[in-house]
Amino acid sequence: MRIGLVYDLFDAYPWQPGEPPDADAEYEPEETVEALAAGVRALGHTPVPIGTARDLLDRIHHLDIQAAINIAEGARSRNREAYAPILLEMAGIPCLGSDALTLSLSLDKAWTKDLAAAAGVPTPPYRVYASARQIDEDDLPPWPLFVKPRYEGTAKGITPQSKVHALGDLRAQVTWATETYRQDALVETFVEGGGEFTVAVIGYDPPEALPAMQRAVEASTGIGLHALDRRGLPDQDWDYTLEGQLDPVLETVLQKQAMAVYKKLECKDFARIDFRVDAEGQPWFLEINPLPTFAPDGTFAIIAELAGQSYEAFLADVLKRGLKRLRL
Repeated sequence: MRIGLVYDLFDAYPWQPGEPPDADAEYEPEETVEALAAGVRALGHTPVPIGTARDLLDRIHHLDIQAAINIAEGARSRNREAYAPILLEMAGIPCLGSDALTLSLSLDKAWTKDLAAAAGVPTPPYRVYASARQIDEDDLPPWPLFVKPRYEGTAKGITPQSKVHALGDLRAQVTWATETYRQDALVETFVEGGGEFTVAVIGYDPPEALPAMQRAVEASTGIGLHALDRRGLPDQDWDYTLEGQLDPVLETVLQKQAMAVYKKLECKDFARIDFRVDAEGQPWFLEINPLPTFAPDGTFAIIAELAGQSYEAFLADVLKRGLKRLRL
């Protein structure tokens, strides 16, 4: 088969005046597309690079492909991750990965938390504010609090100042987040004491939870190091540590909860689910990303390396499962 690849590279971000410096943080390096293409070729198929959702829109009536792999993030709109899947659906082209509705829902951190709670997975209490004027000091989640944009991924909008301990700092951070990212701010209790973890899930009917991975946290704030040592923030030598301990009991709970959220949002083929753990060892769901990075230095590549598997073979297996779901 000829399988189209829909993606956003860093150079493709459509910059506008006044955007934050990390606006393109969700986009990918060339190496990610090359890795996916290698996985497609390993299955005996031909990868067809397409580019962004806008490139797909321009070319969709002339494409000779039998399926597509979508990792395109889009830009600005809270529906941006749905652009490519909708176009492919309208054109009758089967697509690996979650569909438009799941992608739009999961980008909304507030709705996702509500769905996780409905699935029986604990998530930190939260509030949503369109501006700091809406903050009611008598109606706040337990301190300390953490402030982030409502509709972003890849830690966009997270800085050391995102963790706040006082009302004045909360108002200032909510003002900064809403004005800088032009969207609501989500404010939730910052879970601390037991570390930060992520669980990748692949497949569909049934899905499979991969081994949990512990993340380093910045020493002074406890914020995940991956959120601070990223594109869009100044380079800095962060002091970091590992909070808590990943043992078999905790890993089993994390995997079970990751699967529950994955199924509740009807994710397909691949996703990554993030958790914090408190001092008593209780995991708390933070967010899910059904468009995770497949970069050669990302979570999936690390899991493949730890399993003693080449990244090409690992991705080929993930893609093979998706094609099987599509009956291709």
